[in-house]
Amino acid sequence: MTEYLGIAGNTIAYEVTGQGPLVVLAHGMGDSRHSYRFVAPALAAAGYRVANVDIRGCGDSSLGWDDYSRTDIAGDLVAVVRHLGGPAVIIGQSISGGAATIAAATAPELITGVIELAPFTRAQSVDLAGLVRVKRFRAGYLQLAQVLLRGSLANWRKYLNVAVPTKPADWDSELARIEAKMSEPGRMKVLQAMAKTSAGDAGRQLPNVTCPVLVIQGSVDPDWADPRAEGERIIADLPRGLGELAVIEGAGHYPHVQTPDEVVALALPFLARTLISA
Repeated sequence: MTEYLGIAGNTIAYEVTGQGPLVVLAHGMGDSRHSYRFVAPALAAAGYRVANVDIRGCGDSSLGWDDYSRTDIAGDLVAVVRHLGGPAVIIGQSISGGAATIAAATAPELITGVIELAPFTRAQSVDLAGLVRVKRFRAGYLQLAQVLLRGSLANWRKYLNVAVPTKPADWDSELARIEAKMSEPGRMKVLQAMAKTSAGDAGRQLPNVTCPVLVIQGSVDPDWADPRAEGERIIADLPRGLGELAVIEGAGHYPHVQTPDEVVALALPFLARTLISA
């Protein structure tokens, strides 16, 4: 059942399944909580209370927010944890990986751990050498550029084709669902606004994180020429000993969609450690 949390005159949609310590799931731009359709039930079955969130402007959450930065998304996630009764671990993908970092740094009493899936948690610069050298990186970059410049749903679909190199069995229906949602007035504008934000706010908070962090990258993620190196940089910017990196071979930018069993297998030991006292 979809529930709604009011924040500053807007609403965040979420649904809760399972019983036990709290895990909050947050998706990437241009997506919705449905992207965790394989992971959420597995975590609930493992004994967790799973709050699957539509981040601001996405899914069933309202439009019309003033900003779509990682800092603002982090504030929403902390509000959800506080509303549901933490502490919690946040699992955040892409832009929400950066938001989860900020939430952990600014609300350490509520956030006991963070799992970042293909996260944008550091300010990025254009990797010209990577664009020349790595075909999948170049392909993803060119499609995202068209989305940013023109708001093209066709280019977003082409990007997703690269970003999910091996499709789940329900991909045709899932892609149709994504296209229908992104065709709603205002939804593409949110995606563009998120794409224009810098991850610098998240990067500046990395040294302030005090809880364990697990970064999960896909080895063929088209958002970086070298996804492993990006994960290593995030770990290096955290306080020593807090971060660990896992790379799923063959996965793209959506490991929770493409390789959910691997993501759950990595997440469960981390959750057992970080939510043991919750």
